[in-house]
Amino acid sequence: MEHNRPARRSLLGLGAAALAGGPALAGCATSASAARRSAEAPHRKGRPVRLVFWTWVPLQKAVDLWNRTHPDVHVDVQLVPPNTSGGYQKMHSALRAGNPPDLAQVEYQELPAFMLVQGLTDLSRYGADRLRDSYVPWQWQQGVFGGRVYTIPQASGPMGLFYRRDLFARWGIDVPTTWDAYEAAARTVRRRGAYICAVPPGQAGWFAALAWQSGARWIRTEDDTWIVDIDNPASRRVAAYWDRMVRDDLVTVESDMQSGWYKHIQDGRIVSWIGPQWGDALLRGNAPNTRGTWAVALLPQWRAGQRASANWGGSSTAVLQGSRHPVEALRFAHWLNTDPRSIELLVPAGYGWPAARGAFEGSALDRPDPFFGGQRYNAVFAESDRHVDNSWKWPPTTDALFSHLNDALEKAAAGHGTFVGALADVQRRAVDDLLAKGLRARSAA
Repeated sequence: MEHNRPARRSLLGLGAAALAGGPALAGCATSASAARRSAEAPHRKGRPVRLVFWTWVPLQKAVDLWNRTHPDVHVDVQLVPPNTSGGYQKMHSALRAGNPPDLAQVEYQELPAFMLVQGLTDLSRYGADRLRDSYVPWQWQQGVFGGRVYTIPQASGPMGLFYRRDLFARWGIDVPTTWDAYEAAARTVRRRGAYICAVPPGQAGWFAALAWQSGARWIRTEDDTWIVDIDNPASRRVAAYWDRMVRDDLVTVESDMQSGWYKHIQDGRIVSWIGPQWGDALLRGNAPNTRGTWAVALLPQWRAGQRASANWGGSSTAVLQGSRHPVEALRFAHWLNTDPRSIELLVPAGYGWPAARGAFEGSALDRPDPFFGGQRYNAVFAESDRHVDNSWKWPPTTDALFSHLNDALEKAAAGHGTFVGALADVQRRAVDDLLAKGLRARSAA
C-alpha cells in the first residue's frame, strides 16, 4: 500500500467541507477506486512529456495550437462518449485499473462523485491556488474541496431566454421579464396555434436549473450528515408553475434537443427556449432557416426587478488521480482554458461559456451575430453569469438523482401524478442513494 495516501473517509470529509463549509463528513473506510496516486515521473532529456486527454468536445484545434507552441509537452486528445453515455464509466474503470489518462473532461455536478473515489489529483500541491484570480469565482469554487483545488474550470452554461423576436413582435408580445408575464405570453402564443416552449420531462438538468434560479438548495450538510432538501417551497413553486402550464395546454411536452423538437423550433410551433448559453450552437445548427429571427433575454423572474440566474451544464479540465505528469497537466489545463487564442478556437467547438475571468470582452463571443438579428446576444449571458448563485451544491450521487428525477417527471408528464408530487419521491430516493454509499443522510425537516 502506498504511504501518505488519504483514507476514503478523509476524502469524503473534503467533499462535505466544500459543499457546506462545515466539518468533516463521516464515510466508509473501504479502499478507494483509484488504484494509484499522481506523482511526477522523471523526465527524459530531449524527449517531450506526453499527456493523454479524454474529452467529448471537439477541441483538437486548440490542442494542435498547444502542441505547436509547446514542444516540450505533447497532448494526445482521445474522444470518449459524452458524460453518462459512457465517458464517466470509462474514466472510473481506468482509475480502478491504475491506467487513467492524465486529463479528462468532468462536469461540475460529477466532481463530488470523483472525489468520493479519490479520482482527482490535489492540484494545490502543484501551485494551482495561485491561478484562482484567473477564473470566474463561482466556477472556480466548483473544484475546491476542503480548501484544496482539485480541478481547473473550463466552461459553464448560464441560463437565458431564447425567443423568436419576429413572432413576438408580430403578435404584440413584450419580452416577458417575470414568470407571470411569461405565462400571459404563453396564452397569447397558444391562441396563435403555437406553443411558447416545450417542457422536457426527461431533462433533469433543465428542471434543476429552474429550481436553482428559484432559490432552492437541494443539498447541504450538518456536521457529518447530508441533508437532502429537494421537496422545498422554492422547488415546489417551479413544479406547480409547470404543472399549470401543462394542464392548461400552454406548453408542449416533448424531449428537447431531439429531431422532433428541432423541427418544431424550425417551423415556429415552438417560439422560445429557456436554455443555456451553449444552446446557441444547437439553434444555429439545427434551425438554419430561422436565421435572423431569434433574440436572447434574461430569464423571467419570480419577482419583478430581480436578477436571479442559474446554470445548466458546465465542465472542468481535471487531472485524474494516477497521472505521472501532474505539473505539465496543470500547466496545459490552465493554458487551454485561459489563453485567448485557445478560447477563440474553443468557442466554435461549442464548449460552453468560458470560465476564464474577462474572456468575454473582445472575444468571438463579444460580437453582433446575424443569426440573432445582429444582437450582441452574449452580453445577456455575461450578465446572467454574474448572477448565478454560487451556494448551489451537488451530491456525490448526482447521476442517480438525475435518473430518479427524470423518471418521476416523465411519469407525471404522462398523467401519473404531478411535478409537485414527484419531488417528495425523488427526495426519498436521493437519501437512499447517499445511505447506500455508506454516508449519513436524511431528508430536511
